[in-house]
Amino acid sequence: MFAEIEQYFRTNRLPHIWCPGCSNGIIVKSIVEAIQKAGLDQDKTVIVSGIGCSSRATGYLNFDTLHTTHGRAIAFATGVKVANPELNVFVITGDGDCTSIGGNHFIHAARRNIDLNVILFNNNIYGMTGGQYSPMSPTGAKGTTAPYGNIERPFDICNLAIGAGATYVARGNSFHTHQLTDIIHAGIANKGFSFVEALAACPIYYGRKNKQGSAADMLKWQKDHCLSKEAADRLPLEKKEGKILTGVLHNVSAPEYTEQYDKIISRFKEANSNA
Repeated sequence: MFAEIEQYFRTNRLPHIWCPGCSNGIIVKSIVEAIQKAGLDQDKTVIVSGIGCSSRATGYLNFDTLHTTHGRAIAFATGVKVANPELNVFVITGDGDCTSIGGNHFIHAARRNIDLNVILFNNNIYGMTGGQYSPMSPTGAKGTTAPYGNIERPFDICNLAIGAGATYVARGNSFHTHQLTDIIHAGIANKGFSFVEALAACPIYYGRKNKQGSAADMLKWQKDHCLSKEAADRLPLEKKEGKILTGVLHNVSAPEYTEQYDKIISRFKEANSNA
């Protein structure tokens, strides 16, 4: 199986340094499979990350990659896309990186509808720095900075993306990998800001603090608590209570930022040539 996607990895950088049981590798594999399925030119695909556990992925991927500063991956990716709109630009980010220090970049990129593919690895915690709670930690969840339980409400990041103007929004998880690959692939086809929340399992920092059991137990939790939107649409309300909807949640068309920018430049050049 790995031989089919080996070309997309810097094999001299493997094995990875993620913790045992971490599902980041599962999500990275889905991203690569989606890229392969879409037939993207490897030399015209750029992957940008910020800082955090998930953001280490750019070190393993055999594309042009940028491992940038905390919370700024989308800002760097915006610059790459504006400089060369022909490139396929992906952002790999975590819940702390994207929704805390990077929150403003996130909502404005969605509002602009710039053609980026943003995949957020949501493990509900700052794993790399020791288990502090993040804006995606559930209320009551424990972290090193919330030893008695988090009193804040988490973002519904998919609803935030929709409200900010993203044209493609989906959610998947690291148990249902075929679905995750499919929704990332569908996001690539969208001409505009595509956002995928990928639920990740962090058995070391989040799992231990919150007595979630082993890595396998955490994946089973995803299996038992996630419900595809297609199935949910056919069920009564009481059957959907407590479930996390997955699949494509929002998909609309809107003018894409770099195309609108090019039109402005063309009009300016034409006006000057006729002056």
